[in-house]
Amino acid sequence: MLGKGKAMALEIQLLNLIDIELDSSFLVLARNMGVRVKAPTFGFLILGGNDPIMVDTGAKSAEIMHRLGMEGWISEEQVLENQLATFGLTPKDVRWVLHTHLHIDHAGQDDRFPSTTTVVINRRELEHSVSGLMGEQYPAEYIKHLVDRLHTPGALRLLDLELSGPEEIIPGVRCEVAGAHTEGSMNVLVETAEGTACICGDVIYDIQNQIVEPIYQVLEFEPQTTGNHSTSKRQEKAAIKKALQNTFVLPVHDYPARLRAGRVVARLRETVPGPEERVEMKCPSETGIVVGAEVAEPISV
Repeated sequence: MLGKGKAMALEIQLLNLIDIELDSSFLVLARNMGVRVKAPTFGFLILGGNDPIMVDTGAKSAEIMHRLGMEGWISEEQVLENQLATFGLTPKDVRWVLHTHLHIDHAGQDDRFPSTTTVVINRRELEHSVSGLMGEQYPAEYIKHLVDRLHTPGALRLLDLELSGPEEIIPGVRCEVAGAHTEGSMNVLVETAEGTACICGDVIYDIQNQIVEPIYQVLEFEPQTTGNHSTSKRQEKAAIKKALQNTFVLPVHDYPARLRAGRVVARLRETVPGPEERVEMKCPSETGIVVGAEVAEPISV
């Protein structure tokens, strides 16, 4: 029997919710501008506690991505209910939905969860979503649904992470300010049997080109930024470095990585902790440019 407040060793399962085709430079700043690439979009199921927790819910439909000039695909297997059924769950079984942020590909299926499932977001993110700063990245129907939850007892929980500091949802799961991507983005930190896993939303899009082999970077271990953010580049770089100070990092549009001292040492697939593919680090070149690392079997975005 666990004592009161004692953290449990939890595990994270990736839910593959939608594939998106978009410009390469959207994911990694100035990379292959005009070249279209396909990226997965994951939700995350946190298991091992008394109640399942889901982080992010994907897009409302494949077609909604057209509003940003992107293409989307949702197969039958990727349908939210089918992804949950893989673990013997339905939406009503999920106790909390946590949102790293509320963008078009992250908060589109909250209406599939009953009001007994509490949606948890940082209050600043809800404020940011109606500011107009990032336009159609915050679809009206998403925000209107959250307003309905705002007036439904128990259906919504707002955090004030900038003022309160990290807040615990259950033992072993806490939320903290992310510091980048959007003004209200938050990281979800999960205590696993092998260390802390950071679900970082879109603070990182592409581990290989931003972290392992950061293109156009000269400084040692300097990450490359994304092409989509509403904070300063310095804030974004700091937020990336913050997310890397954990045992695992889990972006929404790439597969997870194991970290050591802020460096990527292995890649994972659908489960954290889980099977890993080792990353071989290289030494800096004679020119002083860090050439990063090679992955034995690269995990493409």
